[in-house]
Amino acid sequence: MKAVLFKRAGSADGLVLDEIPEPVPEANEILVKVRAASVTRGDVVLRRIPRIVARLFRLGRKAILGHEFAGDVKAVGSDVRLFEIGDRVFGTTTGLGTGSYAEYICVPADGVITRIPAGVRYEEAAPIPIGGMTALHFLREGGVGRGKLVLVYGASGSVGTFAVQLAHHFGAHVTGVCSTSNVELVRSLGADEVIDYTQEDFTQGGRTYDVIFDAVGKASPKRSQELLTVNGKYVSVRSSTERRENLLEIAELLDIRAIKAVIDRRYALADVREAHRYVERGRKRGNVAITVAKE
Repeated sequence: MKAVLFKRAGSADGLVLDEIPEPVPEANEILVKVRAASVTRGDVVLRRIPRIVARLFRLGRKAILGHEFAGDVKAVGSDVRLFEIGDRVFGTTTGLGTGSYAEYICVPADGVITRIPAGVRYEEAAPIPIGGMTALHFLREGGVGRGKLVLVYGASGSVGTFAVQLAHHFGAHVTGVCSTSNVELVRSLGADEVIDYTQEDFTQGGRTYDVIFDAVGKASPKRSQELLTVNGKYVSVRSSTERRENLLEIAELLDIRAIKAVIDRRYALADVREAHRYVERGRKRGNVAITVAKE
């Protein structure tokens, strides 16, 4: 099978398309024919980490990168009861020994994986798990609900686009912060107000919020906290939030079309290098999808 191997840390040139044996599922695993994957900021970060640093901090170095996937179940292990051959599934490879830049991958049946809702394409499902679960986790942590005043900083990124949609779905009054070129996109996702940070500093407007969610980890915590209402909360994307129960909730929201993946660009598996270079520039809108096999 074809797979993009992570040959060396550093630039995207260390990613090489090659032929390797197709994996065989263990008793508790399923074999997934990957239809679509994505390139996340996390993929770029892992690609850059030198081998010696990865060893020092005990970071698992995968031979194949790629955190998200969507595809079909092609085989199941002898102990698997949750899935059947032919099921359309999506999920993450976080914590596993392999990634999703391959035609086939084996993943635990009880891992962060679930069925794709009917009517949702693989390419639409693949970029959802990490950004969707991260946004859901931190909005829950912030207590976002009906009538709350919520500001999402970095509203046009992967996590930010999901955060705007989810906060809107939960009944909050949403203010998104983004650049000029993304104002209409953020508004179309459900933001009640949009602040163009190239024209206005959101900390200088005199407005206060019940929740400020820094979806890119770049806002000033001190300045943000000064804008909170009494009992308001500042949350920032910092830690892993990948749990099966969160993905199940995300799948339900996807099923009722409360959320969708914003896809900026699409690349073929053979063009993963270019996809990484694009994400590395830090200007992507929403998500970057990788087409592994045609639907």
